[in-house]
Amino acid sequence: MSLMEKINQDFQQALKEKKEEEVSVLRLLKAVIFNREKEKRYKLVKERKDIVLEKLEKESPLAKELEKESALSDEEIIEVILSEIKKRKEAIFEFEKGKREDLVKKEKREIEILERYLPPQLSEEEIRRLAKETIKKMKAESLKDMGKVMKEMIPKIKGRADGGLVSKIVRELLSS
Repeated sequence: MSLMEKINQDFQQALKEKKEEEVSVLRLLKAVIFNREKEKRYKLVKERKDIVLEKLEKESPLAKELEKESALSDEEIIEVILSEIKKRKEAIFEFEKGKREDLVKKEKREIEILERYLPPQLSEEEIRRLAKETIKKMKAESLKDMGKVMKEMIPKIKGRADGGLVSKIVRELLSS
């Protein structure tokens, strides 16, 4: 089952069970994914010179092909989810400054709902091990090499670890 199918299935279930908060979060997530797909489809149309948008009929084979090509992969959906989580973490920071605990709790609950769709997260020990291997592989010796190390690590951990934590661990290892 694709990630989008899982999101749709959970959305339907939350609707049936009248879980308002979950419905709200998943509806927003679906809207963001839909908009990303529209952007992707628009770029595909611009790249292909053989398509005249005004003459593109909804049920034509070309329209169906474009729809299929513009569907987001699981990796792209994970990027969308991470982006939504990041927005909520930034909101939490602002709400804490404004002493709005009610909104902080709401954002944290929304993050919990979104995190269900992420792959299992790496533990701090696993990140540390990966960082040590990467530092060794890149022959990194000081903080000057941090960019090189991070560039190598990001594809390995994408969606499975918080970038801030990875950065902190790499900085720590390169400083010692």
